[in-house]
Amino acid sequence: MKLTHTLLATAAAIATAAPAMAQTEIQFWHAFTGRLGELVAEQVETFNGQQDDYTVVATHKGNYSETLNAGIAAFRAGEQPDILMVFEVGTATMMAAQGAVNPVFEVMGEGFDQSQYIGAVKGYYTSADGNMLSLPFNSSTPVLWVNRTMLEESGIDPDVDLSTWEQVGEVLDQLKEAGVDCPLTTAWQSWIHLENLSAYHDVPFATKANGFEGTDTELVFNSEAQVAHIQAMGEWAQDGKFVYTGRRNEGGANFRGGECALFTESSAGYAGIKAEADFDFGVRPLPYWSALVDAPQNTIIGGASLWVMAGQSEEEYDGVAEFLKFLSSPEIQAKWHQDTGYLPITQAAADLTAEQGFYEENPGTDVAVKQMTTNEPTENSKGIRLGSFDQIRTIIDEELEAVWAGDKSAQEALDSAVERGNPLLRRFEQSAR
Repeated sequence: MKLTHTLLATAAAIATAAPAMAQTEIQFWHAFTGRLGELVAEQVETFNGQQDDYTVVATHKGNYSETLNAGIAAFRAGEQPDILMVFEVGTATMMAAQGAVNPVFEVMGEGFDQSQYIGAVKGYYTSADGNMLSLPFNSSTPVLWVNRTMLEESGIDPDVDLSTWEQVGEVLDQLKEAGVDCPLTTAWQSWIHLENLSAYHDVPFATKANGFEGTDTELVFNSEAQVAHIQAMGEWAQDGKFVYTGRRNEGGANFRGGECALFTESSAGYAGIKAEADFDFGVRPLPYWSALVDAPQNTIIGGASLWVMAGQSEEEYDGVAEFLKFLSSPEIQAKWHQDTGYLPITQAAADLTAEQGFYEENPGTDVAVKQMTTNEPTENSKGIRLGSFDQIRTIIDEELEAVWAGDKSAQEALDSAVERGNPLLRRFEQSAR
């Protein structure tokens, strides 16, 4: 009996001293800093704290381009993360990366309900047969941010109708007359003023349904609608009514600091503007040209999706599926949408946000959702899926800067961008075969 007690005590001591089963580690590489980086860290901490099987490790890898390049380099070295955040511009590149990714619908397995995701969002990341290849994570769309305080101080009704670019032009004239140094600025000039301008007016940016129907596509964003808009923007730049601050989101600091009256930016600008602006601000739909259409179509998304990288263990994929399921849950998605201004990726999250009274308490925060979902997308407005798109955007940036500087007409610049960009599409087409 004494020996039995000794054995039991020894066994209990061993059990107590034995380490717990090791958690499976999930590597998640992303491109967020600042407030968005803090919110991602909060999501990861919440997931890690509510279960004991997996530990997600989130790592910032630079901006969108740098994160994509880091993921590609890591895969070639056999050191890829489990989850890689890739901006929408890199979608075609990831689709063409044979053997580098596992489609998210396969990772999620049986019972994965793809219909819960908002069509205008998931369509960007869906294959021709309707299956989701990556998980929409931070999807945004451009809107018009308004410094209501500056308008009022300039003698302009802060509720002035800014639905059309014609009306915006009239307000820019008034702001300039009132002595405002920065009537209008923008972020992401190609995304907003060419890519979304095209979709919003239901004209093609490229052939083959903007690349959704094949890699043998050509750029066509040098047509009448795009030229008219860029020409107007160029004239505003020459008149000091549009102030260009940079290719990415440099203008955000100018707007948040109270220097600019109007700002075309992502709906996801909400997080930073709410945190930093010490003035009364509002959000309006992206304007459209009434001379071109009777009513706008729909804008398209920006942001990024989460791609699951190939070459990992079954346990890691189980953890990835659980984490992506967590990110898609109505409660987590609704909070993310409300905190950031990114679109809710599921209808359930949008419905929950409305039920919680968020839209009523924060007027304008539903603008992006309505702008994306009011009309069924057409082949010109469901998105853009082009190879080498990051490099093509760089070309567009260079040409638009020539317009803002008064060195080229809009037609000359857009013709040149098309001429320079099409060879990149041909090279991508060759590599994707």
